[in-house]
Amino acid sequence: MRIAVTGKSGQVALSLQRLAQEDPDLEVVPVGRPKLDLAVPASVASALQEASPDLIVSAAAYTAVDQAEDERELAYALNSAGAEAVAREAGRLGVPLIHLSTDYVFDGRKDGFYTEADTTRPRSVYGASKLEGEKQVQAVHPRAVILRTAWVYSPYGKNFVKTMLALAETRDEVNVVCDQWGCPTYALEIARGIKAAGQRIKEAGADAVAGTYHFTGSGQASWYDVTEEVFRCSSAYGGPVATVNAIQSSQFPTKAERPRNSRLDCSKFADVFGYRAPDWRLSVKEVVRELVGL
Repeated sequence: MRIAVTGKSGQVALSLQRLAQEDPDLEVVPVGRPKLDLAVPASVASALQEASPDLIVSAAAYTAVDQAEDERELAYALNSAGAEAVAREAGRLGVPLIHLSTDYVFDGRKDGFYTEADTTRPRSVYGASKLEGEKQVQAVHPRAVILRTAWVYSPYGKNFVKTMLALAETRDEVNVVCDQWGCPTYALEIARGIKAAGQRIKEAGADAVAGTYHFTGSGQASWYDVTEEVFRCSSAYGGPVATVNAIQSSQFPTKAERPRNSRLDCSKFADVFGYRAPDWRLSVKEVVRELVGL
């Protein structure tokens, strides 16, 4: 299976490339700037045509959550118009599409895990732009798979796990919010989920599985819990550690509102595609071990 993934340096794009190194039946073609630039929709068609994929993964996006509050036009250009351009070309080429979205499409006020049937109500520009992207993708490529994920981390790029380890290099204590809950998700598990979905699409056809799905690591945690686990693993491997102080979200104000509850029910994905990510603690352990050099 030959997969074209938009964005060259994103966590999912790099994890897909890593997965392909382990799997001789998988070939990943990263497509990004300057050849493909979501801000320039005209660049999309030629880049995807040249990649000649069996499956397109639309992973590139504007992800600066707080900055999006001041750059609304750019966020929508990339997350809505750019996503639409990718989906439109995938449809024109007759190629299946998996489009990545986010927990931020919800307001975070539900008790329990969000299902795909729950009402979307984003509270930030980032979340609203990603929701609009979902709608545009479905409008021009009705057979697409929309894959919402959350709290993504990996050895690559900027993410919470790497940030905590970096802070522990220079601080004895860190303050972390304990009233935001979610499902930490290893980007390599997203790559494995994409592979499973791609295989199912190949077997059953895109029409049979088109729709919106949730995919995250198994289990749940607060950011405080994640930090405690990161430092527990880091200590075991001789890496940096710090004391973790639990604080409320009100003590750490941000420009964009974060969902208090980002927990996503992933049973639909597991039922249809036959894959479920392992417990988030196992994946955190794997990533921390790699980051501290063991």
